[in-house]
Amino acid sequence: MKIDSNEMRQVAATQPARMDMYATIHKAIRAMMADTLLAVGRMDPDDGLDLAQVTDRVLELLDFCASHLKHENEFVHAAIEARAPGASERIAHEHVDHERHIASLAAAVEALRACAAAQRPAQALELYRDLSLFVAENFQHMMVEETAHNAVLWARYTDAELLEIHDRLVASIPPAEMMVVARWMVPFMNPAERTAMLSGVKQNAPAPAFQAILDTVRPHLSEGEWAKLARSLDLPVVTGW
Repeated sequence: MKIDSNEMRQVAATQPARMDMYATIHKAIRAMMADTLLAVGRMDPDDGLDLAQVTDRVLELLDFCASHLKHENEFVHAAIEARAPGASERIAHEHVDHERHIASLAAAVEALRACAAAQRPAQALELYRDLSLFVAENFQHMMVEETAHNAVLWARYTDAELLEIHDRLVASIPPAEMMVVARWMVPFMNPAERTAMLSGVKQNAPAPAFQAILDTVRPHLSEGEWAKLARSLDLPVVTGW
């Protein structure tokens, strides 16, 4: 089955609000990608500490992206192929390309770290440009998933079924990775999304886990955003973090 992304975008636009497994995690990925790319662009390759810290962020991004691909392949693509064989073919091929690009970027990071000082500015620029292409490819890729893939999923699954798939995917994520997800997802959600997500965590997770997420995301929210979130969760509104 082939997907015409323009056609499927029109179909998705006509759908009522549905369970969307892509929306918030893709906000997290876009934010992390953009922030990391900007950090590489402003990095001082002659400052050893800056170089180490920024390239660590690149490697963290690459690990996060590789894990995300695995989760989508195992849960979302499996669901698509179960009821619409061939519908994930295009994106599956792109996932393979992304895995190659991830490996190439990781090698570029190691080359930059190992090269002579005189070569660092040129190597840093090369890493920046290659990372920008990776980000651009992923932004387009995520748009297809959010439109074409969602149209396929919504036509073949109920929201209850999609929620069950989503919950199994989330349950498979290790705690350390989940904290990275929270750090990049919650600050870049809109207020209603933050409340919906964290209300569920407050209700279902142990209190220490809920508090750890709040402690992780609060430094990345403005005082106004934090106050709005705290009120929506019936938490004390304390400013001046």
